[in-house]
Amino acid sequence: MTESGEPTELLTLDELCERVGMSVRNVRFYTTKGLVPPPIRRGRSGYYSRVHVGRLELVQELQSHGFTLSAIEKYVAGIPADATPEDLALARTMLAPWDVERPIEMSRAELSTRAGHELTDEELRTLAALGVVFPLKRGQYQVAVSQLSVGLGLLELGFPPEAALAAADIYAQHGREVAKELYDVFRTMVWPVYRDQGASPETVRQVVEKIKPLSIAALVSAYEAGMDETKRQGVARRSR
Repeated sequence: MTESGEPTELLTLDELCERVGMSVRNVRFYTTKGLVPPPIRRGRSGYYSRVHVGRLELVQELQSHGFTLSAIEKYVAGIPADATPEDLALARTMLAPWDVERPIEMSRAELSTRAGHELTDEELRTLAALGVVFPLKRGQYQVAVSQLSVGLGLLELGFPPEAALAAADIYAQHGREVAKELYDVFRTMVWPVYRDQGASPETVRQVVEKIKPLSIAALVSAYEAGMDETKRQGVARRSR
């Protein structure tokens, strides 16, 4: 940093585009949308800092997860204006898939072949609500292969689509709450410790990656404990 608190490394527009692998047109478009701050002016020239790089990389991460432009705008609006490159790197890391399985792409015909019959629109909506398939463009679907047989089995058993949709709403609501609170823990309690030790954002990324399996196991255990408690309370109410 300079004495005035400004970043020492500044990039030209062309250098920024090369760094993030994005066209000049897209950078300017995202700037007009407020997804990245305007360039830093030095006379008649504009320059870009690590913050610009971090925000553009965050936009790219969101795009890779299928976020629409409006969804990206809402997500970025929740990022503090004074977020550091390290804050942005942490946000990007938390967005990365927590499941080691990578979904594959299938057509509706391929899904129907797996099911053994022509899947109806309602059945596809049920599978989507269950988190087994995710509709893409041109009739293609992202499929969690390891969960496909489970989802198809539920369809065979007549699992009501209304229940799948209701469950999906519950997962989404509480999932957002858990994600926000976990992010706040990493932002306020994990990153500051590593930052003070001189660690890089890459170190924090590795920590997050290693703790993901433990977090998933903890969530499953908490769910099981909650279900057991709910059943006990139900039995107690019926026995009164």
